Amino acid sequence: MGKPLFTLEDDLSEGARGGALLAGINTTPLVDVMLVLLIIFLITIPVVTSSVKLVLPQDRIAASQSRPDSIIISVDRAGQVFWFESPVPDADSLLRRLRDVASRVEQPEVQIRGDHQARFEGVGQVLLACQRAGIAKVSFVTEPAPLN
Repeated sequence: MGKPLFTLEDDLSEGARGGALLAGINTTPLVDVMLVLLIIFLITIPVVTSSVKLVLPQDRIAASQSRPDSIIISVDRAGQVFWFESPVPDADSLLRRLRDVASRVEQPEVQIRGDHQARFEGVGQVLLACQRAGIAKVSFVTEPAPLN
């Protein structure tokens, strides 16, 4: 059997001979890994922020067919709510009427007509009442923009 290539005495004697041992941490691999992670994050950030693909609606208004059993609720400029043409005194009576409509076998569509200068509060109260009553289909009635 031959002499081993490396022994502990050789390592200690080299340090004792004046060759200093390197006692620090080599950070080069750490920097390499961090740069790779930085590049990966820079590539994936745009994907994360826009991961949902949507086709946004065009600026066209299609005419909808109003069925005879549709419920029309209107909100005027002052925020007064109307059931067809009759005024609704408060939110509770609107909710009661909508619950009666929601309990029908074939639930009709509720169409909300809001004045263009009406505050959102009135329309929001109607939407909230529709949600609480369990109305499945709610639509907004608008007029098409004038052609230029």
